[in-house]
Amino acid sequence: MHDLSLELLFGLLIGMLLLSCFFSGSETGMMSINRYRLKHLTKKGDKGAIRVAELLKRPDRLLGLILIGNNLVNNFAAILAGFIAVRLYGSNADGAIALAGILVTFVMLVFSEVTPKTIAALYPERISFIASWILRPLAYLLSPAVLAVNFISNGVTKIFGVDASKSQHVEHLNPDELRTLVDEAGDLLPKHHQGMLLNVLDLEKSTVEDIMIPRNEVEGLDLELSIPELLQAIRTSEYTRLPVYVGDINNVVGILHLRNASRFIQGSDDTVTHEAIRQFASEPYFVPESTKLSIQLMNFQQQKCRMALVVDEYGEVQGIVTLEDLLEEIVGNFTTNSAEESATDLIAEDDGWYSIDAASFVRDINRALDWELPTDGPKTLNGLAMEYLENIPDAAVGFELGNYRFETTELTDKMIVRLRVSRLTPSQE
Repeated sequence: MHDLSLELLFGLLIGMLLLSCFFSGSETGMMSINRYRLKHLTKKGDKGAIRVAELLKRPDRLLGLILIGNNLVNNFAAILAGFIAVRLYGSNADGAIALAGILVTFVMLVFSEVTPKTIAALYPERISFIASWILRPLAYLLSPAVLAVNFISNGVTKIFGVDASKSQHVEHLNPDELRTLVDEAGDLLPKHHQGMLLNVLDLEKSTVEDIMIPRNEVEGLDLELSIPELLQAIRTSEYTRLPVYVGDINNVVGILHLRNASRFIQGSDDTVTHEAIRQFASEPYFVPESTKLSIQLMNFQQQKCRMALVVDEYGEVQGIVTLEDLLEEIVGNFTTNSAEESATDLIAEDDGWYSIDAASFVRDINRALDWELPTDGPKTLNGLAMEYLENIPDAAVGFELGNYRFETTELTDKMIVRLRVSRLTPSQE
């Protein structure tokens, strides 16, 4: 070292600082890179992504490699700074050596630590792909030192119950984290597509009971009715599939697709019989009310079926669910009738009040108004109100439930028909 010129010593010092800058930036870039984008690029065959993915298979070894390199160049930089101070000030270099150490520390912090790590945090993919060209061959060159350091450090981590040698740094997102990811997609996804993806994730949280048509609203064909009455029901029905039952919907014998009606309605209506209607009805398909919507979507696909009868734990029919109802949970209402019904079910009034049909589903109200009415209990607004009141009111009443104010406007002896609801402002709470 004493035979080296000052120019060469300064050149070596600058070289050490640049290498320290490389190792610091590489560490941040490698650890900050988006693992899911990396997997995507790897599947596409991107060579840079493949190199980085190989290095990240064992993050403990990658960190060992980077830190060995970083500490070596930092120590050499400190030694070189001391030699330069001695060469400049001779035997009276004690103060100069201390000052050189302070200056080198400052330069390292600014130019070899903070700056490269900041840049790498902002552009991790670009920095990682470039760094992988050097880190990969360096990993083979320094493999004995890396293995020795990792052997000791892994032994220390095992004391704390962590086996770093078995860690593959596998990351998985749960549904809530996926929702956040989709929410943060911003302009990368069209608003409508973003909504559809969120609705698909919500299928796991909902059951067929949440979207079924309740049994009191089910339109079907009762074989105890006369033929003229049944034919009138078939000809005026707005639906393409009708459950066929005897006396009560719990006695379902089949599902009649109305395109098959022409097969038994030939010529005079007098030729139609109850047995003919039963003959052309397909076998009914039953599902438990607790079935998750995501599972039911696959069930419809496997069963090649578009309508199911929803039953409770006692086998009683509670309603029906159709493939159309399930798809609307993903894409929203896509029929004119649904839009018209929604317009009459929920009417905006003055001062933030809404007049709402009490038979409306709480989930639909929350979705339409961006409210947070409780959904873990009754499914309809009528059920929610009666659960709180614990009886059927015999006159108009008002009450507050959470951050919402309710007023009954239409009642019958059996249920609440319509309510006015408003969300309380912070000043009203």
